[in-house]
Amino acid sequence: MELKAPRGTYDVLPDQAKSWNKLEENAMSLFERYGYARIVTPTFEHTELFKRGIGESTEIVQKEMYTFQDKSGRSLTLRPEGTAPVVRAYLEHNLSSSPLPVKLYYIGSMFRYERPQAGRYREFWQVGVEAMGSEDPALDAEVILLLVHYLQDIGLKDLTLYINSMGCRECRPKFVSEIRKELGGYVDELCEDCRRRIEQNPLRVFDCKSKQCKSVLQKMPLISDYLCQSCADHFLAVKDFLMEVNISFELNPYLVRGFDYYTKTTFEVVSGSLGAQNALGGGGRYDGLVQDFGGPPTAAIGFAIGVERVLLALSKERGQGSQPVKTQVFLAALGAESRPTAFGLLYKMRTEGISADMDYLGRSLKSQMKLAHKRGAIFTLLLGSDELAKGVLVVRDMETGLQEEVPLDEFISSLKKKLQKKEQDSEENDRLLHAQP
Repeated sequence: MELKAPRGTYDVLPDQAKSWNKLEENAMSLFERYGYARIVTPTFEHTELFKRGIGESTEIVQKEMYTFQDKSGRSLTLRPEGTAPVVRAYLEHNLSSSPLPVKLYYIGSMFRYERPQAGRYREFWQVGVEAMGSEDPALDAEVILLLVHYLQDIGLKDLTLYINSMGCRECRPKFVSEIRKELGGYVDELCEDCRRRIEQNPLRVFDCKSKQCKSVLQKMPLISDYLCQSCADHFLAVKDFLMEVNISFELNPYLVRGFDYYTKTTFEVVSGSLGAQNALGGGGRYDGLVQDFGGPPTAAIGFAIGVERVLLALSKERGQGSQPVKTQVFLAALGAESRPTAFGLLYKMRTEGISADMDYLGRSLKSQMKLAHKRGAIFTLLLGSDELAKGVLVVRDMETGLQEEVPLDEFISSLKKKLQKKEQDSEENDRLLHAQP
């Protein structure tokens, strides 16, 4: 057996997990501030859910899904995206009886059999939101704003927002018919996949990354010229709402989402710090999907963010890669007789909300101090037989090297004050640093 993770997968190691946790914590805090509640759906669903939702002609359904039969012969699929499962849960649990719009967010792993690239894996993580039950263009603007707000909130700066309208199921067929006819005159200039797409779904050509196909698209009519009055008015209102909050955007008439369920507003945020694979997140309206699943006509909109791509952009922009787990306080026990007391003090610090650790390998004092330094400890507590006899701890400031004795019955309150002072000093230093021209 080869002891390696399968191709297209990877391990999130402890020093990397801290960055992951930060992204998730920021998402939960910000999304809930906007009124979104978390939903968790199964990792696998009935295959038909994705065939019906994403579209039989999509490459995801035809080539990329991890589909298998369970022991009862049922066809199940590891979820390749998050929207269809959320809509299924919305219908199954009658969430439409809640005050509308129903606003949900999710964090979870998805699976697609793709060629691994930078920031793209076969098992990958997404953070996403879905808002169901309103066709108000203000909701479109809110969802777009939430995506931009989140990416800015985690520290990304080199961002560009693209928006477009794909029309609705009334006006889009006219554009599809026209684009199919126009593409037919350039068959010899298209890649093999796009030749097939002309008949199956010509809008898929807009997803192609091939230079030759992109060149052909420059000669094609634009979907904006085929929007019905209702779709045109809706898109105009979305733009007005975005301008009201000074969110800059660029119109991209070639922005067509890759799933069949999208209608009207589509959007995407890209990073200027990445190469060709630069999309961090995107989404759009899917006003017909709930009805396609057997529910009533229900307007809806959402987006998904690729966690791995975001982490890659952060590392490019600010060098924020792996972040080692840091310990506020390290307790160095000297001698076997001090270890029981040290263990009790360690537990007490943790129950008081202090990040603390100690040695479990019987290291010397010198080695314990080195370990405390590696763990990034702010303070090291020294406890030996002499300190036990006197009922004190020695508190060593790891930055200055200064030490003082603190009574055992007062060390928690003393330690909290010292940690608070360190935090305030650090914040003040950061403020002064950023204030410099």
